[in-house]
Amino acid sequence: MDADVTESAGPPADPDDSAGGQDRAPDGSPGAKPGEPGAPTGAPGGETRSGSGSGPSHGSPPEDPRGPGPALDIVVRRKRHWVRWTALGASFAVLVAAGAGWWLYKKLDGNIRTDTSAAAELRAYEKERPASVVHDAQNILLIGSDSRAGDNRKYGRDDGGSQRSDTTILLHLAANRKSATAMSVPRDLMVDIPECHKPDKTVSKPQFAQFNWAFESGGTACTIRTIEKMTGIRVDHHMVVDFNGFKSMVDAVDGVEICLKKPIDDSAAHLRLPAGRQKLNGEQALGYVRARKSIGNGSDTERMDRQQQFLGALVNKVQSNGVLLNPTRLYPVLDAATKALTTDPGLNSLKDLYDLVRGMRDVPTDKVQFLTVPRQPYAANRNRDELVQPDADKLFRQLRDDKPVAVVPADQLKGDDGKTADAAEAAGPTPTPTYSGNNAATDLCKR
Repeated sequence: MDADVTESAGPPADPDDSAGGQDRAPDGSPGAKPGEPGAPTGAPGGETRSGSGSGPSHGSPPEDPRGPGPALDIVVRRKRHWVRWTALGASFAVLVAAGAGWWLYKKLDGNIRTDTSAAAELRAYEKERPASVVHDAQNILLIGSDSRAGDNRKYGRDDGGSQRSDTTILLHLAANRKSATAMSVPRDLMVDIPECHKPDKTVSKPQFAQFNWAFESGGTACTIRTIEKMTGIRVDHHMVVDFNGFKSMVDAVDGVEICLKKPIDDSAAHLRLPAGRQKLNGEQALGYVRARKSIGNGSDTERMDRQQQFLGALVNKVQSNGVLLNPTRLYPVLDAATKALTTDPGLNSLKDLYDLVRGMRDVPTDKVQFLTVPRQPYAANRNRDELVQPDADKLFRQLRDDKPVAVVPADQLKGDDGKTADAAEAAGPTPTPTYSGNNAATDLCKR
């Protein structure tokens, strides 16, 4: 029968061993006697130890088999409780933060209104619309509505809820996102307006009329089709903002600084301001961009120039104060902007708007340019405008093909007619077309 084998420090001496009790190595060969070379170091009593440092050194007190004692157990248990509660608290904080973030996201996302009717009409006229020419370049139509309905009644009479486009800007974002060009279209510009579906389901007839009649006749879709027919530029997205939305966005960035050469006192625009540098709140800013007869020569041209200068100052304020990179300061801006906007389905989510803003945040302020389509008084009615050709078509072609344009103050233009001029006339065969305008880096007090 096989015997059970257990490991031990060494086999006991066998009285019947023929070697007379001679120690043997583990393989059965005779081992060295104590004291002889190669003999294992022994402890008193003949006990043999294997390895080095595996047991207590000679003279050390014996270890307590009961362990370190109850005091240390209490410390260990308390430490485990502390770690457990800390982990639980951290997990709870993460869940609360995630829940709050999701709530804020859904709140902002829900603020945005979607213009589905415009999208449906544009699809119906898709065959008439121009094709996109440059991949990744974007053209966004910004419309400022002058509706006096609801909270906007204080700014004028509400004639049955009708509205016209008080301000219209075609914003072109270069494919490389290194420049942005905002082209204003005068509301009194005489243009060809196509047939459009009215809110009452009837269809308007094609007409040659003031540009802002397009918005009143057929809303956003009619305005987009009129712009596309005039410029040959495909409008990728659109945004509509009303008076109160504009005020809220200015207040959200804690006002915008401007510089006035003369004081303003305009009861129609609810505006009274001294001359010099000053910061406008939302209500004052709205009056400033709407005022017409009390500032300068009272023309719509000067009003558009003032709007462009203000928008440039607004862009500069947002970029220079790090609003886009500071969540605490960004949230009020996003809240005001999303409440103010009505967009097409392609921009009707917070993610879509964030992607748009993120693409613009690295554009240098001196490359955010503002200009107005080349125009002159309309021959049949000096109170209206008409396009100046071929300058207008040249500008439209540059934007359509995503090619650069330059802007300079009107008094720096070289053209004899005071409208347009080519910068660097002798610099090469393809000079950059230059137009009257300004950029977001311009300090209005130094002009």
